[in-house]
This record gives sequence, C-alpha cells and structure tokens, in this order.
Amino acid sequence: MKKQSGLKNFKFMLIASSMALMTNNSYGQTQTTMNSAAASSYKKADTELNTIYQKILKEYATKTQFIKNIKTAQLLWIKLRNADLAARYPEMGKYGSAEAMCRASYLESLTRDRIKILKVWLDGIPEGDVCNGSVKNQ
Repeated sequence: MKKQSGLKNFKFMLIASSMALMTNNSYGQTQTTMNSAAASSYKKADTELNTIYQKILKEYATKTQFIKNIKTAQLLWIKLRNADLAARYPEMGKYGSAEAMCRASYLESLTRDRIKILKVWLDGIPEGDVCNGSVKNQ
C-alpha cells in the first residue's frame, strides 16, 4: 500500500513541478518589461523602414518624378498609419496596462507591412513582368 502511495506522490510532484516551470517561463515578465520590449521591437522596425526608404531615394535619385511620388506616398502612408492607430485606440490611456505594448505592436505590424511594399523597389520584380512600372527588373 505504501508503494502505491509513494508512486502517486511522485507523479503528483512531477506534474506539479512541470506546471510550475511552465508557469514560471510563461509569466516571468512584468507588463513594464513587455511594454519596453514591444517599443524596442517597433523602433527596430521603424529604423529598418527608414533605412530602406533612404536606399530607395539614393538608388532612384535620377528619376525625379518617381522621387516626388514616393515622398508623397510615404507621407500619406505615415498619415494612414497614424489614423489607423487612432482608430484602433481612439482614447489614450483607456485600454489598460498593456495599452503601450498593444500600440507598439500594432505600429510594428503596420511598419513591417510597409517594409514589404518598399523592399520591392530595392529587390526588383522578375524580368518579364509587364506590370512592373518603374520598379527595376531583378
């Protein structure tokens, strides 16, 4: 009888220990730490976007109409990004302690989408695509 009781205790302790380890890893961060990480991640994406944008301006510098248009498009995208953020979170400070993290994560998502769009100007489009416009061929 004692042998079964000891085995049950061992199984219980094994399961309890496993759950404690999982919980510790899952919930070890404070909201402040998560807010800071999200802000840092967004800043990294924003820096990448600006680097790509500057490379485009340099690479296409001789195409004055394109440069004028891409600058206009980028300014309009910034307005759209800000309007999207305001639509999602219309009242600052009303969405709990995770609001800063959520705002930064949303901005990062929008920025990563814009990066994909802009990278086409640097990477080019496969030769033969008749709809490449002023984008260079690969």
